[in-house]
Amino acid sequence: MRRAAVSVPSNIAEGRGRITPGEFQQFLGHARGSLLELQTQMEIAFDLSYLTLEHHEVLQDQANEVRYLLNRLLQSIRKSPESGPSETSETSETCKAI
Repeated sequence: MRRAAVSVPSNIAEGRGRITPGEFQQFLGHARGSLLELQTQMEIAFDLSYLTLEHHEVLQDQANEVRYLLNRLLQSIRKSPESGPSETSETSETCKAI
């Protein structure tokens, strides 16, 4: 869980250091994948009674807020004029589902 949690901001930082908006988008996708991995691990930890219901709910709320912010950041990058036409409709639909 620590590895996945650290991976989220690490991927954001690495992507921000890249040259193109497309590369940044790719790393934001990696960050979102790590966040979803973390959320899955939280579910497993709760099911195995490593987390109380209260802790589980707090952590899931925080993870959902981070996911919302990541999705908004991705949307804003895709809409920026310098990002170009790199998005496919399949990618767009996948992002909306997550």
